Amino acid sequence: MEIRGKPLRPLIDPQSIQKRVHKLAGEILDAFGNTEELYVVGILKGAFIFTADLVRAMNIPVVVDFLQVSSYGQSMESSGKIRIMKDIEIDIAGKKVLLIDDILDTGLTISEIYRFLKSKGPSELKSCVFIEKEGRRKTDFEADFVGFKTLNYFLVGYGLDWGELGRNLPGIYAVEGS
Repeated sequence: MEIRGKPLRPLIDPQSIQKRVHKLAGEILDAFGNTEELYVVGILKGAFIFTADLVRAMNIPVVVDFLQVSSYGQSMESSGKIRIMKDIEIDIAGKKVLLIDDILDTGLTISEIYRFLKSKGPSELKSCVFIEKEGRRKTDFEADFVGFKTLNYFLVGYGLDWGELGRNLPGIYAVEGS
């Protein structure tokens, strides 16, 4: 299998993903304590599949919205410049909120989004990332919940893309030669 002429190497299979997603859902609900509902903000487009699977694994009422930002464009590296392209439509003031992102890499994107959401006045704000790349951080941001940790590979699959390709792959794949 390949994308844009580059071979893909399987890293995380779909069964391991689903097992971890269900375990994460339990960890998240335990951390938020006794709450009647949870407000979830997923970051488009990369986290849409992870967000959907994660909220389906939760056994409480969940309000879901999405924020769309851009920092990669067609590149394999973050530009470090964040643009909010779609803001959330729900009011999160005084609510318990979980921010969900696909990858914690440099930390620039999620730390800026975290501050942005914090300014909207939630009573509690926690973050969850599907994948954390080790050794790439340019900020001191640490996610409250992490699905998987990987080395510095360029990844596609399960919502992650390279120039919009690869999101539909059921597992996680490293793009060889990246």
